[in-house]
Amino acid sequence: MRNTPVRRVAWAACALVTVIAAAGCGTGAQSAAGGGSGKGGAKGLDDGSTLTMWTRAATKTQSEALVAEYNKTHKNKIKLTVIPTDDYQAKVGAAAGSGDLPDLFAADVVFVPNYTSSGLYADLTERIDALPYGDKLAPSHIEAGTWEGKVYVVPHTLDLSVLFYNKDLYKKAKLDPEKPPTSVKEWDAQARAVDKLGDGVNGTFFGGSCGGCGVFTWWPSIWGAGEEVLSKDGTSADLASATAKKLYDTYRGWVKDDITAPGTREETGATWTAVFPKGKVGVMPMPSTTLGLMPKDMNIGVAPIPAVGGGESTFIGGDSVGIAATSDKADQAWNFLAWSLDDKAQVDVVAAHKDVVARTDLAENKYSAADPRLVTINKLVAKGRTPYAVKFGQTFNDPNGPWLSLMRDAVFSDGAKVDGLNKDITDSLAD
Repeated sequence: MRNTPVRRVAWAACALVTVIAAAGCGTGAQSAAGGGSGKGGAKGLDDGSTLTMWTRAATKTQSEALVAEYNKTHKNKIKLTVIPTDDYQAKVGAAAGSGDLPDLFAADVVFVPNYTSSGLYADLTERIDALPYGDKLAPSHIEAGTWEGKVYVVPHTLDLSVLFYNKDLYKKAKLDPEKPPTSVKEWDAQARAVDKLGDGVNGTFFGGSCGGCGVFTWWPSIWGAGEEVLSKDGTSADLASATAKKLYDTYRGWVKDDITAPGTREETGATWTAVFPKGKVGVMPMPSTTLGLMPKDMNIGVAPIPAVGGGESTFIGGDSVGIAATSDKADQAWNFLAWSLDDKAQVDVVAAHKDVVARTDLAENKYSAADPRLVTINKLVAKGRTPYAVKFGQTFNDPNGPWLSLMRDAVFSDGAKVDGLNKDITDSLAD
């Protein structure tokens, strides 16, 4: 699985900040490298320069496709290095400390605030504003990449949490295959109806020991109900609300009544997306990028993740990308970024590979027109959310963090500790 906030190694943000501070890489460097639209104008500079770029292995496929097409059509050349996902943050931290960052580097969008607040990226605000489609870029990625009123990254790869359901199992369960659930209550009823088919068929599945899976697929059911899970500055949590507890009750009921496929309790994210394609699960949320990996003979529907009481939302994950504050080729680097977001790259490279486009005005294109499911996914970009928290990793992705403890108490126990664990989450975010 790629592009999702799942199975990441916990990263101590304070350690990275310390390394960066020691290197003297602060806001001054940001302004020096990226201010203004640059001598290359809105499109940057294509003068035959060689640029270095890093991306994590989770986004390898799309990154390589974009770089290959750019290198074929431009004088500039990108030298892309793919780094193992679990090693990525340590690699960036070490490079920041030694002044060896590449010209361009992508980052998991939930970790972008660590980098922007630490001065690693150049300011792209004026460059983005000069683009004719600057206001059409995925809003959640732009918001996550904004620090003190300046924007430092653009969307690179997008992965959304969506609901997948098996239409053939729905038909067998006497459910309308064209009416996926529009509320958590309906989701519960449909999962239970499919589960009654027996013969190894299960209603749903989730990663019960995967904090990243939880934020990616649970939080949309709270956001869609019009509620928040974190404060705007990402320093406090509201994951013990009445709405959140109703959601946990549903998941707990699935566990109690054996509605989930085997392995839910132990699933750490390693095989989380491998269960549904076997054709024995009725309905479950997963990354949108798994659509292109599904068996061709499976009759699969895609829908937004429904909320408690009705409504819908999605967690917009993936990677953002920016220009290193230390790069002396900012105009050339911007040439690549601007090109990667234009119509041709987004449609003929990104959409052609059945990936989510980074612009809301390209949700419907010649490739998505052939598959209504892609239109559904693309249109969610305008509605989705990306949580903002500098201490996200240590709080929500660390298997020893407080969020996973809350998840497990909420669904595998009686939920009695949820209020106290929500306070622990707030303490971790503010630490």
